[in-house]
Amino acid sequence: MEQQENHLDRERFCCRICVDLLEDPVTTVCGHNYCKSCINTHWDKEEEKGSYSCPQCRQTFTPRPVLEKNTMLAALLEELKKTGLQAAPADHCYAGPEDVACDVCTGRKRKSLKSCLNCLVSYCEKHLQPHLQSPPFKRHKLVEPSEKLQENICSRHDEVMKMFCRTDQQCICYLCSVEEHKDHDTVSAAAERTERQRELGLRRQTIQQRVQDTEKDVKLLQQEEEALNGSADKAVEDSEEIFTEMIRLLEKRSSDVEQQIRSQQETEVSRVRELQERLEQEITELKRKDQELKQLSDTEDHNQLLHNYPSLSPLSGSTHSSSFRICPLRDFEDVTAAVSQVRGRLQDILSETETQILQIVSQVDVLLQQPETRADFLKYSQEITLDPNTANRYLLLSEGNRKVTSMSEDKYYSDHTDRFTYWDQVLSRESLTGRCYWEVEVGGGVGVLGGVCVAVAYKNIRRAGHSDECGFGYNDKSWSLDCLRDSYNFYHNSIKTPVSGPVSSRVGVYLDHSAGVLSFYSVSDTMTLLHRVQTTFTQPLYAGVWLLDDGDTAEFCKLK
Repeated sequence: MEQQENHLDRERFCCRICVDLLEDPVTTVCGHNYCKSCINTHWDKEEEKGSYSCPQCRQTFTPRPVLEKNTMLAALLEELKKTGLQAAPADHCYAGPEDVACDVCTGRKRKSLKSCLNCLVSYCEKHLQPHLQSPPFKRHKLVEPSEKLQENICSRHDEVMKMFCRTDQQCICYLCSVEEHKDHDTVSAAAERTERQRELGLRRQTIQQRVQDTEKDVKLLQQEEEALNGSADKAVEDSEEIFTEMIRLLEKRSSDVEQQIRSQQETEVSRVRELQERLEQEITELKRKDQELKQLSDTEDHNQLLHNYPSLSPLSGSTHSSSFRICPLRDFEDVTAAVSQVRGRLQDILSETETQILQIVSQVDVLLQQPETRADFLKYSQEITLDPNTANRYLLLSEGNRKVTSMSEDKYYSDHTDRFTYWDQVLSRESLTGRCYWEVEVGGGVGVLGGVCVAVAYKNIRRAGHSDECGFGYNDKSWSLDCLRDSYNFYHNSIKTPVSGPVSSRVGVYLDHSAGVLSFYSVSDTMTLLHRVQTTFTQPLYAGVWLLDDGDTAEFCKLK
């Protein structure tokens, strides 16, 4: 009994929003109590409606009431907490503010388990039992609990709307279908749902396909990022190694020059010092002789001077500077000039290579986005001319080998190993690498099977015979967009891919060889992407066309 009373007490002092003991309790105008933060959060969500409701009795208020703290209740809660009152355990069977309440329950309502589209009533687990057990309810449509059941009632006739008016694109009841919608295109709501469900399925397939394609693009970009980072790191590492080697070579050359200068310096200084010593010895000897002569000259005794004069030693050969030649003092200035000249040449080389290297670095481009406007594509325009040596004998080239026409009579071209012998095909002279864009103007003859295949192919595609190895799009060496009278198809390796898009007489082709991107566009006032290929090209490509019937024409347009 005491446990029952405690449970009741807990429920009385619990917030109906958070199902916990009231915290900072406030009282609404209708007399119900909530945690201040809970009711404010609840009303914040109703801000856009402009009216505010009580989660318990659903009474609405306008404007938003100012909440005052219930001081008496707050004090009582503090006292009860001291006696050990705890929050009531959350009863998940009862409906909260965010739940759909059972329409049958009286008093405190339980959560709905299902809503019935026939009864337009939501049921809790208890009141749902008749629908699960009683045969008359077996055909009723049960769905997840919904608060929008009343939207299925016709506001005019108070009937369930089981029809759909395709003319007005709205749900209607049966009476509407025989009155104001009498002459409209009406079907059952179920039939319309089936049609919309089919459309939704197709749209989902499209979205899922785009997700898969985008995920592939993301994976490719991740791989490209890894490759780019790896390539950049290796380039930096290799460059540092090369520059370090260059610095080492310069340091070695500097050391060699210094060693040679010092060696020559030592040799020349030694020679200068040797000569200097000899000259200094000569000076000493000459001074001694001069002193001897002075003494004799100063002798006053005539006989003594004459007696000693013959004993004077003769002068030795002079080592005077006139006997050798001293070059003008230039020292090692020529060496400095030579090194300065090398420095100038090195600066010129570094300046030239710096410009070249920076240009190469700036050309590194991952191509995260395709060109969008025709002006963007025209930046990569490539002039295409056709190679007469590849043209089938029933093709006529004109307009400077830019236009080809399928003829009914043999043109009797000379034999050539590059010529297509069976299919009415021709390839360009120019090999295509890097980024290229060109446009082909296609024209049809009177044949039922007429059309032009705009293609690219490797040079080693087979030419002789009528096997698939020769036909554009029917092997792994070529890619082809078939431009028929009123449709497009893409072929590669004999796999056909239907292509949707506006039919135009002009087709644009964009190639990014290094990125492995090949795109076909319908060109008119705007450019519409028809088909894009993401692959890896292992050889240079050549532009080509295949004319399917007599009178068909294809002209590679001048874009510059």
